[in-house]
Amino acid sequence: MEEAIKLAVVGAGLVGQRHIDAIEKVQDVALVAVVEPGPTNQTVPVFKDQTDMFDAVAVDGVILATPTLLHVPGAMDCVARGIPVLIEKPLAAEAVDARVLVQTAETNAVPILVGHHRRHNPIIQKSAELIKDGTIGDVRSAQVTCWFYKPDDYFEVAPWRKKAGAGPISVNLVHDVDLMRYFMGEVVTVQAQMAPSRRGFENEDVAAAVLRFESGAICTISVSDSVVSPWSWELTSREYPIYPATDESCYLIGGSEGALSVPDMRLWQHQGGKSWWNPINGNAISFSNSDPLVNQIAHFADVIRGRSTPLVDGAEGLKTLKIVEAIQHAARTQELIHIV
Repeated sequence: MEEAIKLAVVGAGLVGQRHIDAIEKVQDVALVAVVEPGPTNQTVPVFKDQTDMFDAVAVDGVILATPTLLHVPGAMDCVARGIPVLIEKPLAAEAVDARVLVQTAETNAVPILVGHHRRHNPIIQKSAELIKDGTIGDVRSAQVTCWFYKPDDYFEVAPWRKKAGAGPISVNLVHDVDLMRYFMGEVVTVQAQMAPSRRGFENEDVAAAVLRFESGAICTISVSDSVVSPWSWELTSREYPIYPATDESCYLIGGSEGALSVPDMRLWQHQGGKSWWNPINGNAISFSNSDPLVNQIAHFADVIRGRSTPLVDGAEGLKTLKIVEAIQHAARTQELIHIV
């Protein structure tokens, strides 16, 4: 049995606690410290400040689950100390700051991982395998729905969620954009619309975008945190038991030879040749199941040990962040945004 990788979690809110719970399930990984300025109930030393934690505890890696505006300064501190860091998505509030962070980490050879944990979900890995091996042919189009209703107390316990830049485009849609890049490649143009929050917050509460990929494929994508709906990853994937599960899907991927609905994992193909006159069947695809947060922690430990390279490194996180920024900019200006 090898020596345990010692991890610290900075930010013990909703997402930080999920990381803490996941660490407990990974062999040869140990939580040795938590940084949380607010009240928290932990069994390891808790510090109000990240610097105080570093002065008192030796760690092999840090998980940053702080508000987005704090990601870059917290991560730069880790990089300066030579400590690998897993940063919750989005990587930063602005791509310009994320770019500096990524370049600094690369110069200092310090691994950065970005918490797009859905890529660690076996559902997503199987979907990507089917898409990339040509099972549905050339991907031509995709539809993404990310609709749910966040209750008022979600915002009251963390007022930063009401601020500009903390709306569902950056907080939620960033996951879906990342997965479409994972499935379909790089985005070249973006168009978008958004509407201001009806609750009076500084951010949007509904948005939609059209993404065109290098391959020519087109994706339509819609998000809202104020729509009552069963069509979101949270309610369809059964990834996190706190959300009530539905039997719906939120991603539809269409190709020249078939289509895939995710996460119900049904492969749709015609019988007797491709024609809308012929019967079409949706066959269930089998896959293994495991907790992507646990998988992500195990992967982080492997990266720290030098056994793996990051599945979602800083450069990947930056590319996704640039698309999110482009969606916001396109919605504000009504321009067609070219990704460079």
